[in-house]
Amino acid sequence: MKVLSLFALLILTLHARENPFFPPEGEKDIFITTNKDNSKIPLKQAAITLPSQARVLQKVTIELKNLDGSIETKSIELDNSIDWHLPIFISQGYRETAVPTPKEKELSKTTTTTPTPTKKNDIQNGIGPKLSVEGKSLKVTTKNEAIRNFLIANPHRIVIDFNSSAEVTSFVKKDFDKVFQEVRVGNHKNYYRVVIELDGFYKYNFKKVDDGYIVELK
Repeated sequence: MKVLSLFALLILTLHARENPFFPPEGEKDIFITTNKDNSKIPLKQAAITLPSQARVLQKVTIELKNLDGSIETKSIELDNSIDWHLPIFISQGYRETAVPTPKEKELSKTTTTTPTPTKKNDIQNGIGPKLSVEGKSLKVTTKNEAIRNFLIANPHRIVIDFNSSAEVTSFVKKDFDKVFQEVRVGNHKNYYRVVIELDGFYKYNFKKVDDGYIVELK
């Protein structure tokens, strides 16, 4: 009888896992291996186009997927002025040995070479203003006084009204410049209007000079 009681006690004190196919408590799981090919296409180059309102690049953040499937982000703080006309490129490689692509070479020429300011004039045959462009500045040469100026969106354009009792020669000039895409001059009662259509969103300064007015985009 004593032998049977001792045997029963030993059985009750034994510790066995409910499911031997799961790891015991306190033991870490081992990643499951598989023959499935989860490889991705290696990163060569990607580009991000910028909105026309962009002027400063504050930060670049990338999102990464780790081996265990978890997601994490890495960021680099910046504070650089940018030209929204140009895309931001993402690529991977050693800077000292990486061979630039044809697009990178072309972009390098665009960004490192100081461009010659574009100058275009449109002189009216009759009475009216003379317009000229240099970079992001447009000059309206006129003896007439500007009575108001304002900005309209969609499409973005600057409107300037000039006081005038005489009629000016109305005209529309398309493809005036890359930034100043179109300029329209039209008559109204006791004033004429200059409408400057832009290629994107800009703030602007409007200032008086000796022989007219200057619109400076920023």
